[in-house]
Amino acid sequence: MVARVNTVAFQGVDVQSVDVQVQISSGMPAFTIVGLPDKAVAESKERVRAALHALGISLPPKRLTVNLAPADVAKEGSHYDLPIALGLLAAMDVLPKEELENCVVLGELSLDAGIRSVAGVLPAALHATANDNMLICPEACGGEAAWAGDVDILAPRDLLQLINHIKGTQVLSRPEAKLAVDDDALVRVPDLSEVRGQETAKRALEIAAAGGHNLLMSGPPGSGKSMLASCLPGILPPLLPKEALEVSMIHSLAGTLPDGGLLKTRPFRDPHHSASLPALIGGGQKAKPGEISLAHHGVLFLDELPEFARGTLESLRQPLETGAALVARVNAHVTYPAKFQLIAAMNPCRCGHLGDTDFECTRAPRCGSDYQSKISGPLLDRIDIRVDVPAVMISDLDAPQQGEGSAQVAARIAAARNIQHARYVEFQGDMTGFLNADLTPNVMEKTIVLQKDSRVLLNNAAEKLKFSARVYHRLLRVARTIADLEGGQEKISKDHMAEALSYRPLRMG
Repeated sequence: MVARVNTVAFQGVDVQSVDVQVQISSGMPAFTIVGLPDKAVAESKERVRAALHALGISLPPKRLTVNLAPADVAKEGSHYDLPIALGLLAAMDVLPKEELENCVVLGELSLDAGIRSVAGVLPAALHATANDNMLICPEACGGEAAWAGDVDILAPRDLLQLINHIKGTQVLSRPEAKLAVDDDALVRVPDLSEVRGQETAKRALEIAAAGGHNLLMSGPPGSGKSMLASCLPGILPPLLPKEALEVSMIHSLAGTLPDGGLLKTRPFRDPHHSASLPALIGGGQKAKPGEISLAHHGVLFLDELPEFARGTLESLRQPLETGAALVARVNAHVTYPAKFQLIAAMNPCRCGHLGDTDFECTRAPRCGSDYQSKISGPLLDRIDIRVDVPAVMISDLDAPQQGEGSAQVAARIAAARNIQHARYVEFQGDMTGFLNADLTPNVMEKTIVLQKDSRVLLNNAAEKLKFSARVYHRLLRVARTIADLEGGQEKISKDHMAEALSYRPLRMG
């Protein structure tokens, strides 16, 4: 006798159907799982056997074969436990086979027949919706799956609840969609009014947030670079519905979606400078998404930028241009979205006091040039705004707290983004790449109009400083953002362009 249950395999953010076929045949007692299973899948038979035994169900003393088709797709993870268990119950005539034919099933079984949460429920739910299937998932993941639309969802707490529902002796209600409660979001975000002095850096941070531009801050230790970056979540607008779905899918696949709900705040990832290349870009044995993908539609903050390994930093160049991370491994080739905003901070030299006569080391200026050379020219080309953050004056620290707070700055940023949104929907018909930092050359020609003196200033600077084409276009995008912060002026003035040029110093520090 053969029973069949549907489940899924994940290939990056893509989902592929997997047919779980269970056969009970005569022969020596054995329990075999075939179809390129990894260790977690191979161990499913022990968890399934124990879970069924906890319900008082013994497996027949026959040959049990579980085939995961298609056989050439690698199967990994513990979410195959539940479909295998249901397939066995159907093959043993404990459950009717027809009740499971149009279902996508995933969940991990505990030894007492509880159903534990698994990664990837949200993309699996979207796959079920697209194929008009029912979804069966763990109770802890029900609120996440409910965002997939009108798909029918069963989210049982344990295997007994599910069996009773299928047999009609108990009714499970559809779970309600919910938002994630992110523990990181509960951490207090500093207000910009708490940052003393550093008006130029605050202005640069506002421009970067308004247009989605990459930003590099350089200054001595204790000047406030990390604090400025930590203020960024407080001035960024919440995720748009489409963005929230994309971001939550990635975090669901990575198993980092908090509380089984949809994310609403923009990710802010700040990996330590000891992070490896696979941790940052993605990869590892199972080709998992890296920090740049977990920062999709949000911010990646790299503190102590030159302390990162050179190869790790250089690997950022392609994702910064394409907005995607291609993870190529022997066993997997997957692509993850990675449309993130890079915010970086660094000291001007290893000791951190280049240019300060009171602290400067005896190796200056060689120590500064050696330290800054760890960041390549092509990577610097991709950073729109570079600003010096000098040491804070004691008079600023001793002065009463003053200046604009995060709420006021956030309102201006939201208004500037709304201007960009409206402008690019008009030209493109959708909101794809509506931030200035993401403009394509075709849209730039239609939306970036320079006054005559502004164009003369830009062309003269580009000629004298030998700007690359990339830098030239990035300057135009920054100038467009500065104009949008002033109410969305149609033409970019000389003042806008001069400010944009001021954020491209010849060297940092």
